[in-house]
Amino acid sequence: MPSRPPVRPPGAPVRPSATRGRSPWRGYVYVLPAFLVYFAFAVLPALHTAYLSLFEWDGVTLGDWVGLGNYQEILQDSVLRRSVFNALVLVVFFSFVPIVLGLAMTGLLARYRRPGMGAYRFLFMLPQVIPLVAVGVTWRWLYGDDGLVNQTFRAVGLDGVTRAWLGDFGAALIAVGLVGTWVLSGLCMMLFLSGVQKVDPSLYEAARIDGAGPVREFVSVTLPHLRGELAVAMTVTTVAALASFDIVYVTTNGGPGEQTTVPGLLVYRLAFSEGKVGLAAALAVVLGCLILAIVYLINRLSRSES
Repeated sequence: MPSRPPVRPPGAPVRPSATRGRSPWRGYVYVLPAFLVYFAFAVLPALHTAYLSLFEWDGVTLGDWVGLGNYQEILQDSVLRRSVFNALVLVVFFSFVPIVLGLAMTGLLARYRRPGMGAYRFLFMLPQVIPLVAVGVTWRWLYGDDGLVNQTFRAVGLDGVTRAWLGDFGAALIAVGLVGTWVLSGLCMMLFLSGVQKVDPSLYEAARIDGAGPVREFVSVTLPHLRGELAVAMTVTTVAALASFDIVYVTTNGGPGEQTTVPGLLVYRLAFSEGKVGLAAALAVVLGCLILAIVYLINRLSRSES
């Protein structure tokens, strides 16, 4: 016969369970130190920047309250609007193109495994470990009049194509964007390769038995399992494009004219060169809101697709 549970004698003390009486706020105590650091070094500076954006201030003397005047100037100033447009163009080269190249390289490396795969991954990931200032200096030399790019075109008889790439009004922004493509393609590839590792190999075997080719296998098996990695790659690369500063500052400094001027570079100029701290703060707030809106949209789309 099954044993009956023991019966507590009358008057015996009741032992509290392991979870009974535990404070619901106990978990927040462990999070509190990290939250305080984040609040002090991220939230408070952001709120202070939003506060400064409401003043016309040179960083030294007392500021004058202008309310939303700085934001109106951003909407009316052609240079400021052009900088936002340039940043959106860089999203194509910093985000869309690297993701496509990363997916293509992932499809090749995941299906056709060859000796020396570690070396390939190291070469593709190398731009991520090089400081962006060094990357900008290197590509500025490559794009020079006597740089490797023009030398290559001359060697194949395309002398008419050569130009000062970073000084050409029509090619400067594209040239800077291709630098970002080179930097971020390896990062996207590594993210996607890590996602491929979680795919069950039996799915590939079943697809091949059904007669699926390389493209069909990638679209039907690999790509659906990379939704999370795609969302991360889109978020990281989009933020890198909109907040770009290092590469642009080193290669072109916003030139020629305003062809490669981006909001990050303008914030630096307005605050430290022209003494318009309030306007720089307003542009930083607009840039931050734009980044948050795009990241939120990416996350919503990735969740709805999954």
